[in-house]
Amino acid sequence: MKAYSKYFEKIRIRPDPEAELKSRAPRCQWDDCDEAGTHRAPVGRMREGEYFRFCFNHVREYNKNFNYFSGLGNDDIARFQKEALTGHRPTWRMGSGGRAQYAPDFASARSGTAAYHGRVGDPFGLFTRDRARAQPRERKLRTLEAKAMETLGLGHKATGADIKSRYKELVKLHHPDANGGDRSSEERFRDVLQAYRVLKQAGLC
Repeated sequence: MKAYSKYFEKIRIRPDPEAELKSRAPRCQWDDCDEAGTHRAPVGRMREGEYFRFCFNHVREYNKNFNYFSGLGNDDIARFQKEALTGHRPTWRMGSGGRAQYAPDFASARSGTAAYHGRVGDPFGLFTRDRARAQPRERKLRTLEAKAMETLGLGHKATGADIKSRYKELVKLHHPDANGGDRSSEERFRDVLQAYRVLKQAGLC
């Protein structure tokens, strides 16, 4: 092989990226330091977006002693932490004064000559002035739930307390120990247990 082969001319040495960074970086801002300031460090509170430039050793030293809340009292720190939960954006309490503070007044809103507020569904009264007028929507029973209610002898508007009370009453009435092993009463007892299990799984009691 020749000493000046064409293959040797194609060999390139990759430049050291760290050395290149140091050559372009400004001087370290630490007192009496001549190293390159290759690392950024935040200036402090109320000067967000501004940075010091330090070398590796001095940025570590700076970060050890950095305190964003320096000069603030405990109350100010607690308020900052609370506001940070919402990204320091203003918030409003839902439902104050009968409606959300930021919600439009649907009680007086109109679209042409038609009453727009009459077409807006608001079962929980979030956007109405008088919450007593808002009627909660009744839960429609499914087929198994309605059949379970019928087994317990209750209507579809029965509450959880009504269901539990009726269940205890029927269990005492149809328990095999209370009926001398009567088979008809035992079947009724099983039906009551199954009906109560269905209603409990549905979250009605």
